[in-house]
Amino acid sequence: MKKELVLKIFEGFSIERWNDLIRPFDVVEMDKAAEKMVASYIIAKYEENRGVKIDWEWMIYASLFDLLRKIQLCDIKSPVQSIIKNEYPQEFIKLNNWVLDQYRNLIDDSSLMERFEHYIRQRNGEEPFEENQEQTCRIFRAAHKYSTLRELEMISAVNEAERLEKIRLELNADLQQYLDLRGLQLLITKQKPFDFIMRIEQLRFQTRWNQTPRIPKTSVLGHCFFVAVLTLLFTRESKVKMCRKRIYNNFFSALFHDLPESVTRDIISPVKKATDGLPAIVKNIEDKIVANELVPFMEDFYRDEILYFTSDEFENRVCLGEKIYHVSFEDLNEKYNFDELSPVDGKMVRVADHLSALLEAGISIKHGITSTHLEEGKANLLKAYQSGKTINGIDAASIFKEFSL
Repeated sequence: MKKELVLKIFEGFSIERWNDLIRPFDVVEMDKAAEKMVASYIIAKYEENRGVKIDWEWMIYASLFDLLRKIQLCDIKSPVQSIIKNEYPQEFIKLNNWVLDQYRNLIDDSSLMERFEHYIRQRNGEEPFEENQEQTCRIFRAAHKYSTLRELEMISAVNEAERLEKIRLELNADLQQYLDLRGLQLLITKQKPFDFIMRIEQLRFQTRWNQTPRIPKTSVLGHCFFVAVLTLLFTRESKVKMCRKRIYNNFFSALFHDLPESVTRDIISPVKKATDGLPAIVKNIEDKIVANELVPFMEDFYRDEILYFTSDEFENRVCLGEKIYHVSFEDLNEKYNFDELSPVDGKMVRVADHLSALLEAGISIKHGITSTHLEEGKANLLKAYQSGKTINGIDAASIFKEFSL
């Protein structure tokens, strides 16, 4: 996992959206990518419940590749890109190929680069979708449009209607082609899944390291998506041939790992560890609040899965029948690496979570915005991953040393 690639992905926290309009809160690309993936999950779950086959692995990788593309093309507004695509298709293909060229020296993983190239060719219309991918792509594009609409709705309170009307009309027109998707119907008409995504959106307004100035600021929701991307890269770094469900579980466990904070807010690690018994107490309280304030907004066909993602989120685990068991990495590989056992590399998610925190602190310090909180946080994270420490096939010690900035 190349350091330069991870730092490039981290740039998603610095790319501002809607920067020609008044914004009541920081609206950045990483948060958009996060909300898009949450919306993709919800819409896809409704389709899956109707018997539609979803290519979840395609969607997971598409979320990474779409962000990489956005980062490289952040200076070209989306409407301009649409005009290029529709009126100058050959130039659009050249533009996307240029994007690929910018990442060839950043991505050492040849298989990952091949996936990226395949995604771009599908996006260009040069290659057909494989089985189940076309409908999955429609869901992903619908979530993209819907998450843009949600941003528009959130900034509409502080912008004159005249500034937004043309954008609103175009977005609503774009969404028409996806209205056969049941989950999107319910989101647009503000039914049960809308109430759920509204709770998740609160993580966009919660700032990480809230007790100290920091550049760039990162939201809890954006952090969750960054951790999911790091977990995906770690999954590849481990060199283990994981079953499809394990790849899926690892990514979405990371994406939803801070979901309880949407109703409890972020309780920083030093406070959680103020007493020996406090971590267990806080976790118990979080579980109760989630049960009371989040579960009622989840549908039966994905509720248990999200609770599986968020319970003991940093433990390696499998689900046997109705019971969850914590297991070693070796057993995950040798005994439980099967879709029906729903394996999760929770410890890998924890490493990704800590690496994200290290970058959040280290990059701000490098920019000259520092504090005791950031310095101590960085030092404690590096101390936790001393020489020789390997976790779930990841040489965590070497990675943290490389990213010490």
